[in-house]
Amino acid sequence: MPSAKAFSKSARVILKSGREGPVRGRNPWIFSQAIDRVQPQTLEPGSAVEVLSNSGEKLGAGYYHPATTIAVRMLAFGESNCLAEVVAARVADAVELRRRIVPDDTTCCRLINGDGDGLSGLVVDRYESVLVAQFLTAGMDRMRDEVIRILVDLLAPKTIIERSAGAVRREEGLEDRIAVVYGETVDEVLVRENGFRVTVAPGRGQKTGYFMDQRVNRLSAAALARGARVLDLYCYEAGFSLAALAAGAAQVIAVDSSAAALQWARRNLEINGLLSERVQLVCEDAGRYLSRCAEQFDLIIVDPPPLARSRNEVARAQRRYVEINQMAIRALARGGALMTFSCSQHFRGEDFIAAVRTAQVKAGRNLRLLARLGAAPDHPVMLGHIEGEYLTGALLIRLD
Repeated sequence: MPSAKAFSKSARVILKSGREGPVRGRNPWIFSQAIDRVQPQTLEPGSAVEVLSNSGEKLGAGYYHPATTIAVRMLAFGESNCLAEVVAARVADAVELRRRIVPDDTTCCRLINGDGDGLSGLVVDRYESVLVAQFLTAGMDRMRDEVIRILVDLLAPKTIIERSAGAVRREEGLEDRIAVVYGETVDEVLVRENGFRVTVAPGRGQKTGYFMDQRVNRLSAAALARGARVLDLYCYEAGFSLAALAAGAAQVIAVDSSAAALQWARRNLEINGLLSERVQLVCEDAGRYLSRCAEQFDLIIVDPPPLARSRNEVARAQRRYVEINQMAIRALARGGALMTFSCSQHFRGEDFIAAVRTAQVKAGRNLRLLARLGAAPDHPVMLGHIEGEYLTGALLIRLD
């Protein structure tokens, strides 16, 4: 693990004058435009570095990439001599935090949430005794073996699956890597979320197998669902539908364009004793379904996949968020509730709320904002890192 050891005192990133403000505010991302010079000039991607102000003050340490917009990802602030010790302590802190905040009726969680746990580039999800790890950056990829060892020592998991894939790795010049890296092969795990049993294929499907960031919002949906006609759009494995049916919803229509996702949804409904004439599973694009739907609903959940996966897609995403929410608002009964979300990191919270406001105007309705919604507490965000707030949502009630 070459980059997690004590870094060379000669490996330094010196910031431009006046550009250290975000670092002092504990933002872990340093963009290439803020850097004055690098010593030595030729550093390999993922190299551990000290970060200094232009006047020579030590600001902290992290790892560097010469060819990415986010040039440095900080792991420690202030004086630090050994990143290996920092990483080990952060992993232990993350595990302890989940022990404190994840309820007893839930056996799956986000164990390490990258920058939100001070471990930029590392994501680990837990499904019972199975861990799914993502090493998304060159710096964290160098620390891979040590992180796996720490996880084994702390948690004694049955299996660790690596699912290191996606756009961030491609930007970092890394190939995808998906494999069992510890323990035995596992095809399926039965976990509990909010007391419900959920089947997960860890390391496959969307994210690492399940959308655990919506756990608390599913509880909020349940509180609104008793006796309601519910439309669950982009339902995936039916987490919101499970909560609504168990709470006494009169009818649930769960829509997803993936036949495979609906198979998992059906299984989850069955094992919880909730598959009945009250629920209908529809394999169709959510927008197409809404465009032909004449029914009115008391509760609508709109939880699409990321519509802006890069900055270049923001304008297109804005149009799509307006369109889908406009149709959803028109399908909302008087006094009905809309829970609508964006999980696009490049489409920030205020931009999403503005898109929903535009949708309201186009739909000719009047909505009240009851609450701003976000990810469950096991998906923390550093206070100084607003870029980490990828999931944003709104709970709205139709007035007239």
